[in-house]
Amino acid sequence: MRAVIQRVNAARVEVKAEVAGQIEDGLVVFLGVGREDGPADSDYLAGKIAGLRIFEDTEGLMNLSVQDTGGAILSISQFTLFGDCRKGRRPGFSAAAPPEQAEELYEHFTENLRRQGIAVAKGRFQAEMRIIVDNDGPVTILLDSKKQF
Repeated sequence: MRAVIQRVNAARVEVKAEVAGQIEDGLVVFLGVGREDGPADSDYLAGKIAGLRIFEDTEGLMNLSVQDTGGAILSISQFTLFGDCRKGRRPGFSAAAPPEQAEELYEHFTENLRRQGIAVAKGRFQAEMRIIVDNDGPVTILLDSKKQF
């Protein structure tokens, strides 16, 4: 499972010009689910992201997590994180999980964050979405559950 995490001042996702989810201060998480992923990958990333210290403390150091700041997360499923561009110029997506598996793990991930006390807004699974992000920093982090060690 792969995640691109962005620290934001505000973000929203629209589907057909309707707001599907929005947050103020917090994180936008673009989440890609691979064929080899399972609940343990989802649990790992949810725990890691919830505790990721990428918000500044009173001294300007990145010592606070989204949990510490009371921020929210906008979670967006994005299979293109598994795009393979090694051959040719068109990405291949054979490593991405099929929709049923991806949606189940995406929902598992979101619920895991909520159980940790984080407010979570979501995009709409398999929808064409417009994402508006007001980056803070900018701070962008990449995580991959298969690269824990």
